[in-house]
Amino acid sequence: MTPLIWALPSVIAWSKQLLDSYHHWIGRDLLVRSGSIEDQAEALFAAPFVVVSHGVEPDPILNYGNQAALDLWEMTWDRLTRTPSHHTAEPMNRAERARMLQQVKERGSFDRYRGVRISATGRRFLVEDAVVWTVIDAQGRSLGQAATFSRWSRVS
Repeated sequence: MTPLIWALPSVIAWSKQLLDSYHHWIGRDLLVRSGSIEDQAEALFAAPFVVVSHGVEPDPILNYGNQAALDLWEMTWDRLTRTPSHHTAEPMNRAERARMLQQVKERGSFDRYRGVRISATGRRFLVEDAVVWTVIDAQGRSLGQAATFSRWSRVS
C-alpha cells in the first residue's frame, strides 16, 4: 500500500468531497462513515473497490485514486495525479467515455456504467457496474467527476 497518501491534508479534504457528493447524488454512503474525516479518508484509500476522480480543467487531470485504482491502473500516486483523465481509456473508447461524462454533468450521476479501460502499462480491463458522479462543494458547484466500481476483468 502506498504509505500515508490518505493523510495529506489535500487528500483528506478531497476524500470528504468525494464521500459527501456520492451521498448527495446516490442517496447512500459509499462506505461506513465512522470516526474522524481522517479515518474516513484512510478507509476510502484502503477500500477494496476502486475510487478515482478528476478535476474540472479543460482537459481534466486525475486528482485522486485509492490504492485499488493505483493498482489497477498500474501507477504511482505522482503519475496518476499528472495523468489526463481521458488517458484511462483507449483512443477508440474515448468518444463513448465523453458521452457518459456529459450525461453525468447533466444529471449529476450515472450508474451501471460498463466500458474498457487501459492501464499505464497497456493492460486492458473491462469495468462493470460503475457509478460515476459529479463532485460538488457545499454550494453545489462542480469540482470534478468521480467513479467507483468493484467489478472488473482483464481483456485480451
